[in-house]
Amino acid sequence: MQRTPLHVAIVGYGTAGQAAAALLASDGHRVEVFERAPELGPVGAGFLLQPTGLQVLWEMGLLPQALAHGRRIHRLFGQTPCGRTVMDMRYAPLDRRLFGLGMQRGALFSLLAHAWEGFGGVHCGTRIVQIGQDTRKVRDDTGRWHGPFDLVIAADGSASALRAATGGVRIDTPYPWGALWCLLPQGDWAWPDELRQRYVAARKMIGMLPVGTRPGEDTPRVSFFWSLPAEGFARWEYAGLQAWREEVIALWPALEAPLQQVQASTQLARAGYRDAVMRHWHRDRLVLLGDAAHAMSPQLGQGVNMALLDAMALRDALRAEREVPTALARYQRERSAHVAIYHFWSRWLTPLFQSERDTAARLRDVAFLPMGRLPGGRGHMLRVLSGTQRGYFGRWPLAPAFLEAIDSARITGPDSPTS
Repeated sequence: MQRTPLHVAIVGYGTAGQAAAALLASDGHRVEVFERAPELGPVGAGFLLQPTGLQVLWEMGLLPQALAHGRRIHRLFGQTPCGRTVMDMRYAPLDRRLFGLGMQRGALFSLLAHAWEGFGGVHCGTRIVQIGQDTRKVRDDTGRWHGPFDLVIAADGSASALRAATGGVRIDTPYPWGALWCLLPQGDWAWPDELRQRYVAARKMIGMLPVGTRPGEDTPRVSFFWSLPAEGFARWEYAGLQAWREEVIALWPALEAPLQQVQASTQLARAGYRDAVMRHWHRDRLVLLGDAAHAMSPQLGQGVNMALLDAMALRDALRAEREVPTALARYQRERSAHVAIYHFWSRWLTPLFQSERDTAARLRDVAFLPMGRLPGGRGHMLRVLSGTQRGYFGRWPLAPAFLEAIDSARITGPDSPTS
């Protein structure tokens, strides 16, 4: 449908805001971005891009660049320090062509930034704190109003300051657990195509995810994370880096060499998480995107993928509907049908991996792996893992041409199983 170009404000320049800026600008809309950070740059270490997110990059023409920098992941494996396997999931049983892609935040940030020709339209150091009553204007923390706009997109993350302006908040609460993370050189890490995790009950979780390179920096890296209660950051810092390093190595001796790169506590960034559920994601000309619309626990690792899917769905809804409010309603129907199952499972899984519930963790250690081998259970778990579960019984469609593209990359890529 041909439509009059819109003047669009995007609040936040994370993955959701970046993808929306590139997609809407390519459709002829005039885009302005408001970012509270004084300088543009990625936030976070690494993440696992699932087939659903990869398909969005493919539709944007960015798949070859993503594959050139990312690291293909074929297996997710988790065990206890005593060697009991808790999780062992591979993409191949779902579809031999599928894989995940470990990426550095900096790599995806660069790809999406270059995909938006109007890169100069970012108002850095501008923190938006209020939406006008008519949802066409935004006010920054200095009191200045910006607009009017035809559409305001709140993509300001899990701690969104604008979420409540929709009037549709059902749940908005911080999780009691967070994480420490950093990027380490991959070196001779023994599992370059696997996400590896180690668990001590649900109280401690360590992870290592190969995430490849980023533009301008050719050293392959691994994203390391360590789970701990949000209230425990101060105690961790007080205890000192050496004591913590010795604890980690005792639980996972293979980390001794990689952790030699961590010489100061400032090298480890802190992450916190929220649970946000909305009755509706939009009001008049305001709409939520990414974590602002559906923040959840990181257990399923779907945040970046959901952000990319949101941006594509909003672009498609604006193409399909002439009126903006009608398009926003269509966007919510499309995305909420996909997001709901991930909210459900993240809420159930979080106590099994980040809590002080030792009994639940013991049940996880005994039952999680066998459940994944039951008829029907394995396929469901793999679809949830890969982002291709839609509702309780449906499947997210992957385009045949996309599957052909990643099949070719799987066979011929430099880090493919056959190379």
